[in-house]
Amino acid sequence: MRINKSWGSWQGRGACPVTGLYILNFDTRQLPSEAVDYLVVGSGIAGLYTAYLLARSGRRVVVVTKKMVENTSTERAQGGIAAAIGASDSPLLHLQDTLRAGAGLCDPEAVQVLVTEGPYRVRHLVGMGARFDRTDGGFALVREGAHRQRRILYAGGDATGAEIQRTLCRQVNEMKIPVLENHFVVDLLVAHGQCCGALVLDETANRLLVFRSRVIILTSGGAGQLFRQTTNPPVATGDGIAVAFRAGAEVADLEFIQFHPTVLALADGPPFLISEAVRGEGGILRNASGKPFMSRYHPDGELAPRDVVTRAILAEMRATGTDSVFLDVTHLPADKLRRRFPTIAQTCTALGLDICRECIPVAPAAHYMMGGVRTNLYGETTIENLYACGEVACAGVHGANRLASNSLVDGLVFGGRIVERVLTRSQGTISDPDFSCALLRATAGIDYGALRSALQEQMDLNLGPIREPSGLEQALRFFEDHQYLHECAAPHTEAMEVHNLLQLGLLVTEAAAARRESRGGHYRTDYPQPRECWRKNLLFQRVRRDEQDYY
Repeated sequence: MRINKSWGSWQGRGACPVTGLYILNFDTRQLPSEAVDYLVVGSGIAGLYTAYLLARSGRRVVVVTKKMVENTSTERAQGGIAAAIGASDSPLLHLQDTLRAGAGLCDPEAVQVLVTEGPYRVRHLVGMGARFDRTDGGFALVREGAHRQRRILYAGGDATGAEIQRTLCRQVNEMKIPVLENHFVVDLLVAHGQCCGALVLDETANRLLVFRSRVIILTSGGAGQLFRQTTNPPVATGDGIAVAFRAGAEVADLEFIQFHPTVLALADGPPFLISEAVRGEGGILRNASGKPFMSRYHPDGELAPRDVVTRAILAEMRATGTDSVFLDVTHLPADKLRRRFPTIAQTCTALGLDICRECIPVAPAAHYMMGGVRTNLYGETTIENLYACGEVACAGVHGANRLASNSLVDGLVFGGRIVERVLTRSQGTISDPDFSCALLRATAGIDYGALRSALQEQMDLNLGPIREPSGLEQALRFFEDHQYLHECAAPHTEAMEVHNLLQLGLLVTEAAAARRESRGGHYRTDYPQPRECWRKNLLFQRVRRDEQDYY
């Protein structure tokens, strides 16, 4: 192992297996090709905001998105967007809260960028038409876990993400930016350290395409589908991280997965998020006996950092032999609840639960990846012309545990910085070397649906909020048993997703096995305390083999 003071790399058993560059056999000389100035992958807040800013420069921008444009984690976001715009707030206070939540692994310079540029980007979003809730004194601001100030802007009570998605979609439509739905990015095309484009599957026409581009920007979101219970949409299969890793980009902090502590836990209901803002407005967590418990785990009680609340809930569930705890808001005025949280109230009502009279059963579920494709402060990855921002990226902002409501502003700030960087660089010609792969063998008889379920079972059992050494070993054996798939071609989209999930699941497991401490979203029973010698970031990069067969 080689670990530097701030960034480290790890190479051990299976850590960086000799993997192929691609998951399909193809030859770009036999495929239709399109040249664009900027190719944006993903249609959430990071992707659409970046595309909007780039299009204003007069360059040709194309957005490709895996399913429909609104199938994003942004659209599902309830709580809000954090920005130090209140009279009693400041970027310094926002910085301090972010660093504290990040458990010693945030990059202070990256956090400084986020908190100082965040208010400008949020006001820009307002200028674009985003309608955040207001009071007589200005924007309505609320407090969430680990924030010491009310600095969370929200829209429609608990429909912040939907309002942001609506605003950005309208702007993109008005500017006539092409958004190609049902376009799955299979792999990146990289020659001599420079990203030249992407291999894309048009699922509607069932054909492969090649997009050549001066700049490729990954904004494809996270990987909640590594787990069965997740707040993420079905499209969140970690594709952006996986394709970047296969292409040779560095990835970082993948052991840190945030589990949202309060997700609806009805036997026949979906894993629906119950916003942290509910606790910010006075919601109380109670165990199966009806007793509040958070004060026993942290002085901030219900507003402790998310990793603390998650582990406290799991401890109470184990102690009482139940599969949930309860979030109690019955003491709050009913009219205020329905006005402040209309989506939550209506969803629970449809499932037979009246939140004004009944406690809400909740349990943790996978929510957010703090790690991702490693970038600098301008979204540049370790591959030339490849950028990343949003949940797919790791700029060092979130550390070991993301501060609530910092994700949306992250996409705005670093999307804006990517645009600043690419527009100030000289624009060369679009590179068009030929690429091909003929090394992958066909597969037969693989039940990819069953394999995906088996993967999720491994992750649920062994890579959840609490990790044990025997479980990590079991997960590693599972991934080693499926290494043969790296030599097989993925025959369809479901298979491609499983390839990506297996690749990312292995990296998460290796990182968790390597980090011999507990910190933020990573908790190990055999090393229950943080250790100063591990206050470092783990990097992974694909082991290269002779690539002359590929281009």
